[in-house]
Amino acid sequence: MARVLTLSEAIAELVRDGDTVALEGFTHLIPVAAGQEIIRQRKQDLVLCRMTPDIVYDQLIGAGCARKLVFSWGGNPGVGSLHRFRDAVQHSWPRPLEIEEHSHAGMANRYVAGASGLPFAVLRGYTGTDLPGCTDSIRTVTCPFTGEVLAAVPALNPDVGIVHAQRADRRGTVQLWGITGVQKETVLASKRSLVTVEEIVDELTPRPGAVVLPGWAVTAVAEVPGGAHPSYAQGYSERDNDYYRRWDEISRDREGFASWLRREGLTGRTAR
Repeated sequence: MARVLTLSEAIAELVRDGDTVALEGFTHLIPVAAGQEIIRQRKQDLVLCRMTPDIVYDQLIGAGCARKLVFSWGGNPGVGSLHRFRDAVQHSWPRPLEIEEHSHAGMANRYVAGASGLPFAVLRGYTGTDLPGCTDSIRTVTCPFTGEVLAAVPALNPDVGIVHAQRADRRGTVQLWGITGVQKETVLASKRSLVTVEEIVDELTPRPGAVVLPGWAVTAVAEVPGGAHPSYAQGYSERDNDYYRRWDEISRDREGFASWLRREGLTGRTAR
């Protein structure tokens, strides 16, 4: 049964320096508050994984929390580039950032393999791209039945998987709905997991199409209303488009970003 913790307690206990950490969410239910708490607690040397790293990963990278990013696309959705990500890759500020790039299908299959207890995933993909020449973790295998050469990628088993959802009960059973990505697979693939939720209730109301994560599969849940902001949580909050637009200006300049960290009380390494 998952334990109910505060967000600060959960991050302090579950996220350790040097961990591989996945904060997953697709378009909505992005665990932004959890990512910012990682910054606040000054976690370091993290390998950050996500299919679509957006502004919360820009914040984590700019604050010096990450040494490596494993991903398949990165950007400020609907706006443009991630300037702190670019600065780290191009100028090693605030520290060098290693990158490992995959396709969306490759990343999704890596999570599925990890959740399934398999050592690797096989897919038709990467053909005609230069990714296999740039990413060591993309290999090929020959099908023993047809002789077809296929792409193979290793299972992804993060030390910590973090997602946001709408509801959980007091036993830690989680319910989420709407546009979902690989949240379920991330939790099942991870050694430890945290689900932040809009609310904790005595009993979950059945909802058609909802994903349910059983309490035995989740390490901890934390009630964090608005924990996905500026992304949205269907049924609870709307997307804050102005925040994404403002982030483009805040993140362009190193000092402007450091000032933002101080204003938000997120005293990462660059603000010491």
